[in-house]
Amino acid sequence: MNKETILVVEDEPDIAEIIEYNLAREGYRVRVIDDGETALDRILRDSPDLVLLDLMLPGLDGLELCRRLKEDPVTRPIPVIMVTAKGEESDVVLGLGMGADDYVAKPFSPRELTARVRAVLRRGRVKSAGDPRERVILGDVVVDAGRHEVLAGGEPVRLTATEFRLLHVLAGHPGRTFTRDQLLSRVIGESVAVTDRNIDVHVRMIRKKLGPRRELIETVRGVGYRCRDDL
Repeated sequence: MNKETILVVEDEPDIAEIIEYNLAREGYRVRVIDDGETALDRILRDSPDLVLLDLMLPGLDGLELCRRLKEDPVTRPIPVIMVTAKGEESDVVLGLGMGADDYVAKPFSPRELTARVRAVLRRGRVKSAGDPRERVILGDVVVDAGRHEVLAGGEPVRLTATEFRLLHVLAGHPGRTFTRDQLLSRVIGESVAVTDRNIDVHVRMIRKKLGPRRELIETVRGVGYRCRDDL
């Protein structure tokens, strides 16, 4: 049984109750707070394993709370999953750019919610264990940074250096959504004068070269890309 503590910051009682019930059923310890200021105090005091954060909160809203958490070295490592309403794509991009780990859009299914929580917590455990993720295996696709090699079904996939770095970043964090700006800074570099649509071109080429396994990379509409974590 899981023992991680999850702080749910949600001001709609019905939604908070659904979240609390489903996460508790999965074995997590769940705490619910309905405003941002109180949540910030609780996070600083208790250091939960994960924060599930609604963006629309009274007083201190979710984006500002996320910004403060990710600017503070003490709270920066705590994973944050944003809970958003439909039509808040710009807020999602802002939140991910601040360092949030993932998001769930309302209305969501309990299965999707728990899957996102498990995936983010699993990534955190891998990171804390010091795993460099040099060799990533997703289904029958292998991305090996040490050998600078990609295999799909045992056959080599020939990628450019930029395509390889992009695939390695995505594959090394399955289930995590990256904005185009985040991928640009990690893969191409912040000092290079290119647009975020360059990422779209590279993703298109990677998918073409992966052939039947092109669905490994998912487009997150209005936000960016992620690698599937259900393979």
